[in-house]
Amino acid sequence: MEKIGFGGSCHWCTEAIFLSLKGVTKVEQGWIAANEPLDTFSEAVTVYYDTKVITLENLITVHLYTHSCTSAHQLRSKYRSAIYTTNEAQENIAKEVILALQKDFDEQIITLVLPFQQFKINSEQYRNYYFKDPKKPFCENIVNPKLKELLTKFSQFIDHRKLRHLSN
Repeated sequence: MEKIGFGGSCHWCTEAIFLSLKGVTKVEQGWIAANEPLDTFSEAVTVYYDTKVITLENLITVHLYTHSCTSAHQLRSKYRSAIYTTNEAQENIAKEVILALQKDFDEQIITLVLPFQQFKINSEQYRNYYFKDPKKPFCENIVNPKLKELLTKFSQFIDHRKLRHLSN
């Protein structure tokens, strides 16, 4: 198993997206901090994945397409667009994927590649937020559209058993 962190939008959304993917064995939702000057915690998830089932390149691609990776909006300190790497190989791959995918975006990708330093897990009541009750208004209005987009763009990576309720 490999571990990497992703931040960029609400951690409830990011958690649901990564939990929907084949090869992702566990997602921890909470806050991640990097080194100074970005050592403040920002909403993020830690993703554990099986490299024999899904590649890091695919995870990064999904991440870039499922949050506003080109928007420097005013809430970026709370929702830092980042890939938190745990080793140099991950760092190099993340930088290569961002560079390769830049041509697909009209604006500059602002996603940072940062070292994974600290993680604080969210309280139990908020973990697995979407899959505990996908009928909550937040899930229906905010998370479902992102998951439907995920199904459209990245169907080959989806564990369709987890999202079968969206096709009903």
